[in-house]
Amino acid sequence: MPQPKHGEDRLLIDGKLRAATGHRIYDNIAPATGDVIGVAADANLADAEQALVAARRAFDETDWSCDHRFRLHCLKQFEQGMLNSLQDLQDAVVAEAGSTRHNANGPQAAGPVSMVGWTLDYLEKFEWQRDLGNYTVESLGMTSRRIVCKEAAGVVAAITPWNFPIQIILAKIIPALAAGCTVILKSAPDTPWTAALLGRIVKEQTDIPPGVFNVLTASDPADIGELLTSDPRVDLVSFTGSTAVGKRVMANCAATVKRVFLELGGKSPNLILDDADFSSALLSCIAVCYHAGQGCVIATRLLVPRQRLAETEELLKTYLGFITCGDSEAEGAIMGPLISEKQRQRVLGFIERGKAEGARLVLGGGIPENRDKGFYVEPTIFVDEGAKTCVSREEIFGPVLTIIPYEDEAEAIRIANDSVYGLGAAVVSADEERALRVAKSIRAGIVNVNGGNFLSPDAPFGGYKQSGVGREMGAEGFEEYLETKTIAIGV
Repeated sequence: MPQPKHGEDRLLIDGKLRAATGHRIYDNIAPATGDVIGVAADANLADAEQALVAARRAFDETDWSCDHRFRLHCLKQFEQGMLNSLQDLQDAVVAEAGSTRHNANGPQAAGPVSMVGWTLDYLEKFEWQRDLGNYTVESLGMTSRRIVCKEAAGVVAAITPWNFPIQIILAKIIPALAAGCTVILKSAPDTPWTAALLGRIVKEQTDIPPGVFNVLTASDPADIGELLTSDPRVDLVSFTGSTAVGKRVMANCAATVKRVFLELGGKSPNLILDDADFSSALLSCIAVCYHAGQGCVIATRLLVPRQRLAETEELLKTYLGFITCGDSEAEGAIMGPLISEKQRQRVLGFIERGKAEGARLVLGGGIPENRDKGFYVEPTIFVDEGAKTCVSREEIFGPVLTIIPYEDEAEAIRIANDSVYGLGAAVVSADEERALRVAKSIRAGIVNVNGGNFLSPDAPFGGYKQSGVGREMGAEGFEEYLETKTIAIGV
């Protein structure tokens, strides 16, 4: 696998690209091979403190938050800088996240960069103030003119995961910066280069002032995460990751009543209704192999009519049986490795638990024979008649699909909603009106109907229940980074 010419082993703090305190570094590991491909800066609490001081000062003492025209100028430079450096970003996400080249040319890198323009257009047209006119409170005999103002929320701590590092970073930092916030980005330890490269682009290709955007990479994110989520100088935390860690983030934020956005786990159902064309509808299940199943919104629960169960099993053994854990550079390859050996052992552990708890293994379940290096797991299919085992209920984050049979539409909806999660879902039916009715009955933030795809820069993304709080992308995602002020003027 061709390696990137270079990564980036510096932090961006207060407008300077520099080494971590004590020149600390750590190894960056390629999931496809398990080999060391370079190093990254290993920040500590001293670095995080400096970034926090810089971000606070840049928000409180400069006009970044109120100079909308200047922000737009800087962010257009940032957008162009990412386009100029797109090959470096793609190489980094292939090398350190295990993305296939096909996916790097789409949703892992090129796609997210192409979506930045929507937010910049939205910023250019956004109304920062609206006049409500006069209103008289009869009981007080008082008339006031009311103005509603939108203002930047303040200092934002953006804490991002490793599975789609560029997409998730940009979904946080672009609207935050556009809204007038200053940002401290703390990347996942497994994918430091993608974040650090964005810091380098900001420093070398934009006029973004010192302290407005800061990047921290670290081998152990816990201490820095604790600081950023509990320190009163941070006004808002935007976190994407597991539900367990999200609960910790929310608890930390509660101590200082911070605003918080959480995009957490998922166990999304895919409801194939009895009138669907199964040969085409089941092709959607190949998505469980996309990026080795490491996506929070991937539909990992397949709900099918019980009378179509045998047919479903045979079709899926064919469809997923053709998916190989291929070379990331192979044309059209969609399935790469898991991010780490730790993650692979976690996925294999779920597979063994599923079998022990009574789920029936239909396909896969192990390590591919042709892969003696890297962190690969075979496409895996279970059937879980009672939908009560771990493979039906817990987020695995691997290429594992569970088929759950149902008796009728009402039971399908009940099973779909019988989860602590509510991030995504899919519905397939020959009758669009029926599919929409079922979609509206599912408690999830995103529902794809008849092959639709939610992912676009103007569509809000987020979940119900323990899948999170708030929305990312679209107008709703922009508003996450704003405060609302009402001014009343006596007339």
